[in-house]
Amino acid sequence: MSRTRNTRASRLATAGVAVTSATLLAAALSPAAHADTRPTRAAAIENAAQALAQYAGTLGLTSTEGTSVRDVVVDKNGTQHVRYDRTYRQLPVLGGDFVVHLKPNGSYRGADRATRGEISLASVVPNISAPKAADLAVNALRAANLGDALKQVRAKPQLVVDALHGTPKLAWRTNAVGKDSLGNPVARTVLTDARTGARIDAWDSIETATGDGQSLYSGTVPLQTTQSGSSYNLTDPTRGNTFTGDAANKTDLCIFGICISRAPNTVFTDADNHWGTGATSDRASAAVDAQYGTNETWDYYKNVHGRNGIAGDGKGSYNRVHYGNSYNNAFWDDSCFCMTYGDGDGTTFGPLVALDVAGHEMTHGVTSKTAALTYSGESGGLNEATSDILGTLVEWYANNSSDPGDYLIGEKIVRSGFGKTALRYMDQPSKDGSSADYWSSSVGNLDVHYSSGVANHFAYLLAEGSGAKTINGVSYNSPTYNGSTVTGIGRDKLGAIWYRALTVYMTSSTNYAGARTATLNAAKDLYGAGSAEYNAVAAAWSAVNVN
Repeated sequence: MSRTRNTRASRLATAGVAVTSATLLAAALSPAAHADTRPTRAAAIENAAQALAQYAGTLGLTSTEGTSVRDVVVDKNGTQHVRYDRTYRQLPVLGGDFVVHLKPNGSYRGADRATRGEISLASVVPNISAPKAADLAVNALRAANLGDALKQVRAKPQLVVDALHGTPKLAWRTNAVGKDSLGNPVARTVLTDARTGARIDAWDSIETATGDGQSLYSGTVPLQTTQSGSSYNLTDPTRGNTFTGDAANKTDLCIFGICISRAPNTVFTDADNHWGTGATSDRASAAVDAQYGTNETWDYYKNVHGRNGIAGDGKGSYNRVHYGNSYNNAFWDDSCFCMTYGDGDGTTFGPLVALDVAGHEMTHGVTSKTAALTYSGESGGLNEATSDILGTLVEWYANNSSDPGDYLIGEKIVRSGFGKTALRYMDQPSKDGSSADYWSSSVGNLDVHYSSGVANHFAYLLAEGSGAKTINGVSYNSPTYNGSTVTGIGRDKLGAIWYRALTVYMTSSTNYAGARTATLNAAKDLYGAGSAEYNAVAAAWSAVNVN
């Protein structure tokens, strides 16, 4: 991965029962051992049809109404439940659905109805035209997304009978859809009185769907996606509409921090909500990793630190994968509030979409919205270290068996041509050949990816302590500058202290001495002055020569 820095973008760089074989064989051959005596779906529907004919009056059915089966459930004891939708003069009835319950022998047991009022309309001819209903719905969609210039807006009205909102009435149910300025789908369903034009109700109609994806590095992972018609978008409405798009191997054209043009970012879509194959030949596989990493990072900050989104405002960032050609980098860019991932050259790096990379990049966004540590000198090293520290904690938080937590940075993305097993090593940063283990007056002159070693080393010592040990199958051996023995206080306390220091005490110009003060203040707030945690913070900083 490139270690250079560009303006406005920061990089990652049995207890059993004795039986005879004859007994087992007899049991296996017995029809009763395998027969399912429950009624079939078809039998349940037939039983329900007979019940409808017999109990039509009880269910409020008349000759003007029709029914269609939506679902069938047959319990283990044979009890049957047949769910119906209803029409009135061939128009769908909102609130007309009901469930018929049948005993195991098929006889009627009862029913549950969405609404109980009888349906009787003088006419099913609307006064309000379909185009007028469509206009009203489009206006409602725009109003619900005030401040965003919607694109590709369209609306489709359907004449229905509304039995959900009081006395049944003729209504237009109109689905209005479009895309926001980032290309995310937006949709709203508007229910309009077909006689008067008055709005009856309206609701967001983007449906969240749970899918899964085969990633490059993290195995098969769950994904929250958005259903749009008969397909799905890789957009997660449960996490601020975070989404992942394909940059089509293009790049941005930016001069002095001003981008004249941006690479395309086409949101990934899928027909069956099963994304990727786990191979680089499927472009969606890298997208699965990026989206999964975004999800885990979002959840870590929200569930551990109470932070709702990267900026704390509940709004999601987005990912761009397949950026450039053989691009050996990944970066966060404040100007687009997004993460960008290259595919790597295959020799030095593979696609740079690993979990700790995602956590690292999104943490740059958190830093930019909090301490805004200047990306140069010692503060720049702290900026990079913050992403390494909290990105590593995201990896531990995810608890993914395909990518278990460790104190190695980027170990999944390096290839043989890189010559090392990871980008950075938190237990002894100098193992990468360039990073600093300890503070010195010249640390601020190093590239920020190398000066970050001092804080990374501090974080490892604070969490795990000094000396040789094996954690999650990885061997570590962390030395100290002053020959001291440091006892760790655990990852959870490390994260709590560093996050509070970042968001409460650090500023844009914080250096290593200031970071010591900030983390001691944080430890005092959280655990008390003179507490074991407070003293551990002091000892870990001294162990990396920050006094």
